[in-house]
Amino acid sequence: MDVTVREETPFRYRIEREGAMRVPGVVFASRELLPQAVGDRALEQVVNVATLPGIVRASYAMPDVHWGYGFPIGGVAATDVDAGGVVSPGGVGFDISCGVRLLAANMERADLAPHLKALMDILGDTVPRGAGRGGLWKMSGRAQMEKLLVGGARYAVESGHGVPRDLERCEDHGALADADPNHVGQRAIERGLQQVGSLGSGNHFLEVQAVDRVYDASTAAAFGLRAGQVCVMIHCGSRGLGHQVCTDHARVMEQSLRAYGIKIPDRQLACAPVVSRSGRNYLGAMAAAANYGRANRQLLTQAARRAFATTTGVDVDLVYDVSHNMAKVETHALDGEVRRLCVHRKGATLALPAGHPSLSEELAEAGQPVLVPGTMGTASYVMVGTPDNGAFFSACHGAGRVWSRHRALREVQGEHLRSVLESRGIAVRPSSWRGLAEEAPAAYKDVDAVATATEGAGLARLVARLVPLGVVKG
Repeated sequence: MDVTVREETPFRYRIEREGAMRVPGVVFASRELLPQAVGDRALEQVVNVATLPGIVRASYAMPDVHWGYGFPIGGVAATDVDAGGVVSPGGVGFDISCGVRLLAANMERADLAPHLKALMDILGDTVPRGAGRGGLWKMSGRAQMEKLLVGGARYAVESGHGVPRDLERCEDHGALADADPNHVGQRAIERGLQQVGSLGSGNHFLEVQAVDRVYDASTAAAFGLRAGQVCVMIHCGSRGLGHQVCTDHARVMEQSLRAYGIKIPDRQLACAPVVSRSGRNYLGAMAAAANYGRANRQLLTQAARRAFATTTGVDVDLVYDVSHNMAKVETHALDGEVRRLCVHRKGATLALPAGHPSLSEELAEAGQPVLVPGTMGTASYVMVGTPDNGAFFSACHGAGRVWSRHRALREVQGEHLRSVLESRGIAVRPSSWRGLAEEAPAAYKDVDAVATATEGAGLARLVARLVPLGVVKG
């Protein structure tokens, strides 16, 4: 790829290519992380995103950036809604509202130790995972599914799957307001009916963790975290329903590109003006799928609560739930003017600072938790949004792959990996040896380096470091 890469600061690189780029590309990374993005052609995708109609400021990539469908995973871009800006399903991805949820248990790591095996056995036996059907809440049909697609986690809580406080600690209070189930096709509905309350496969997981280190005691306390505390991190999304929504609407947009006079360098960036019928239909369907994802994680939260109650008798509270595959119409100040922007966060998470009007009362003073999971056997991080973010209040969402799944299978044996992890005191409950090998820690970037780069770039601040005690793999 014929591009110019220039270091602007130790954690910010400017990426440019002669031709049709409307704005520059900007990658937030360290010198240690940048070569990995070059190696898998993620920077080429950053450049391609910079050609989208209506894009403003820059095509951004987070420190965990790697190649994905359409946008790179870790890609962020905003388009001006009122100036022909587009929305692209490739800027959200197949797993709409895939997200991370962190729970905090009212117990210390040492107190859990004698109960850990029993806890992991219950979680391993009761949490549905893997491809295909299997969920904790079987929907009765389209009518009930539409209630869930509109209500999200709110509908789940109202139906007895949670407590009202959960919604105060969830992005958008548990549901996006603009969901339109009328634009979710029947095939998507059918795929989703039997999957509410399930992890799925791939890099999805439920992990029991402990707070290993606190960097900011006051912010950690506001989040409900303390050193030594037991936590649970859940990573999953909208399952087959979200995948089908992306597939259906990307196909429609690809067929309508000529009608809108849009030329793109990559068909995976198929898009339509936000204000067009195709754009509005996709945003309505995407919001519905996002609400499915929030409800999905709400059901898994209840499964974790039941497992803890059975084995330890302790309560588990929600710290926060935030998505990392979304496109949202937001208002941002650009050049002294407030403008409506469609902000795509593909494998990137919202990172709101203290005082932002979208935050609940509980979090207004501290800011929004930013959840950065690592991999099996490595740390995860809790960070917090900063006021001078510079990327539409966005941050990284995890470690980011460096190996393909095929290479991981060549390099790692699942049975051996489990033995290694368990020798380090990490209880592992895999759905398959193949799936375990594909998600080996060596297949990912160093999450410590990613967190350091995220803070160095001013995207978010470190609050706490978590270490794994047991993992249920999708």
